[in-house]
Formats: sequence, C-alpha cells, structure tokens
Amino acid sequence: MTWLLTFLAVFYLAALVLVWSLQERFIYPAPPEQAGVPAGFERITYTAADGVEIGAGYRPAREGMPTLLFFHGNGSSWQSTAYVTDRLAALGYGVLAASYRGYAGNAGSPSEKGLYADGRAAYAFLRERGVAPQDIVLTGNSIGSGVATHLATEVEARALVLISPFDSLEETASRAMRWLPVRTLIRDRYDNVGKLPGIEIPVLILHGEEDTLIRLEQARTLAAARPGTKLVTYPGWGHDLVVHPAVQGEIAANLIDQ
Repeated sequence: MTWLLTFLAVFYLAALVLVWSLQERFIYPAPPEQAGVPAGFERITYTAADGVEIGAGYRPAREGMPTLLFFHGNGSSWQSTAYVTDRLAALGYGVLAASYRGYAGNAGSPSEKGLYADGRAAYAFLRERGVAPQDIVLTGNSIGSGVATHLATEVEARALVLISPFDSLEETASRAMRWLPVRTLIRDRYDNVGKLPGIEIPVLILHGEEDTLIRLEQARTLAAARPGTKLVTYPGWGHDLVVHPAVQGEIAANLIDQ
C-alpha cells in the first residue's frame, strides 16, 4: 500500500509540474507559419505597446461598410480568418485578420497580457487607417473571444461578436482537470464573464450545441451575465462553428446591418 501511495503522490506532483510548466503550449498551440496572402488581403504590420511587431492581414471595407476586427482561435492563424469571413468580405465588409505574438512567424511568446496588447495595436491600426469606432465590429472566436471582450472594455466599437466563447479560461480548464488545483496553477484566465456586464455595445454570442471543448453552458452563462445579449445556438455543431455557412449571415443580420 505504501508503494502505491508513493506512486500516486509522485504522479500527482508530476502532473502539477507539467501543467505549470507547459500550460502555454496547451493554451497557445500555434500552427506552423503559413505562406502566402489570401486573395483580397494585404499583409500588414502593427506594433504593440511593448514593441512586439505583429504581422497580420487587412482587407479594407467598401465606402460606408463596417469592418470586422477578427481575433482567431488558438489553433488557427490570421490566414484562416480570410476563409471564415469570405461571404462578408464579398459584400464589401472590411476585415482586419488580427494575429498574435508567437503566431504566424511573429516574435514573442503568447500570453493573456501580450494578446491584449496585440489587440489594442490592431484596433489602433484601424483607427490610423481612418476607420471610425462606430464602424468596427470586435469579433473573437474561441480564445479570440477573450481578446475581443477585453478590448470592448477599453475602446469604442459598433458591436461585439463572440463565436464559441468561454465564460473564463480558468473555469474551462478547471472543469477539464477537476482533479488538479487548476485555479492556483493557471496564469492566463481570460475572465469574459466578469467583463461582459460592463460592456455597453450590442453583444451577439454564437455557439454550437454539441461543442465538447467549450460547452454550451458557458455561452449561456455569458449571455445571462449581461441583459440584452443575444445568444444563437446551432444544433449538431461543435467547436468548429466558425466555419458554419450561416454564421456570417447571422453576424450581418443581427449586428452589422443595424
């Protein structure tokens, strides 16, 4: 019995060390850098306040049309944003396909604080290009929902769109690893549910009903935290909801065209 208890103790301690030391790899599994620039986009750079230069993609809007400031998920790249916004872009909506430090060949290491800085720099780029706040739609998919939500607490914008969002990364991780003291171990928390009540612009949440990574319950928690938030769910869809053919139409119908 003693050897078994010793083994379990060693295993548990090893798990703690693993989660503490490798959590950035789990949270930010950046894919390999993609070559090329999607049609209609220009490769751009902007610099965060701490000096990190971010390469991203930009497709200007037609005159009088809004622009999506789109923050992608943790396993994607800015190039993938071109695919999931193609229908809106074809109608004349602008898209700033934002990127992050440590992604797409960018310098630096991703972190909650760093991604917030990158988000501010992306917003500043649009303002420098003459895009008015009332024409900017802050949009975030998965972990990008954390960046978009935080930015919405700091800047003026037309609306906030959250696709497959979590209530907080801390809660998501603690549910996934109930046997570990995740709340103590995790460094990046992305507290969407704590920030959403203070956001005054319209908020739209889109979530797949079969999402097993970030469960629908979390989207419902977010929607309940802020009166007036609209939640649209999609039966049969999981965490890949961002590619659903109806998502772009839902965004246009509910927020952009108001």
